[in-house]
Amino acid sequence: MALSKEYVSFFKELEQNNYREWFHENKKRYEEHVKAPFEQLTQDVIDRMKKLDPEIAVTPKECVFRIYRDVRFSKDKSPYKTHMAAVVSRGGRKDMSYPGIYFQINGHAVMMAGGVWQPDKERLYRIREKIAKDPKAFRKILDAKKFHDTFGELKGERNKIIPKEFREVGETVPEIYNKSFHYWKEMSGQKYVTAKDLDKVLVDNFKVAGKFNDWLIETL
Repeated sequence: MALSKEYVSFFKELEQNNYREWFHENKKRYEEHVKAPFEQLTQDVIDRMKKLDPEIAVTPKECVFRIYRDVRFSKDKSPYKTHMAAVVSRGGRKDMSYPGIYFQINGHAVMMAGGVWQPDKERLYRIREKIAKDPKAFRKILDAKKFHDTFGELKGERNKIIPKEFREVGETVPEIYNKSFHYWKEMSGQKYVTAKDLDKVLVDNFKVAGKFNDWLIETL
């Protein structure tokens, strides 16, 4: 499912008119040219991801995030996000601790990510434990040319202090300090937003990280 120029123009206008009155006046545009097409794109991604992981059995509703912002603890009181986003994995958007694909699309760019986002204490320990057992294998995955050329380094904040049993490994594998273990890629330009094969592009990028995804799945 390709997103249209109307999808692009909606978000470019929303960036300049991020208030409730404008959104309500343009609600029909949102439903027709943004929400419905994005849900169909998400379904197309689900269908492709099922071929890689048959245990994925989610619906677009379980994957797509709401456009409404939670402004309770934010200085920015803009009521709406200026993008649509979804997570396609076994747990959908309610469980981002299991490896899957995240994608976020505004009027200017497509962003995709994968890996594990802020795993709980037990899962984080298991990841660090596996790195410590074979740091060379982990380093080899991250330094593989195709992975590095596509995503660069792993993203995310790092702990200043980690359990002492992992600190020596941290001298050669600083990623062991990470709170999250995810990769990120941005594709800027309207041509990516409206690409007819966008679902394939997203999943093909996910495949580039196949060895890293497999490593995480084995760990978790």
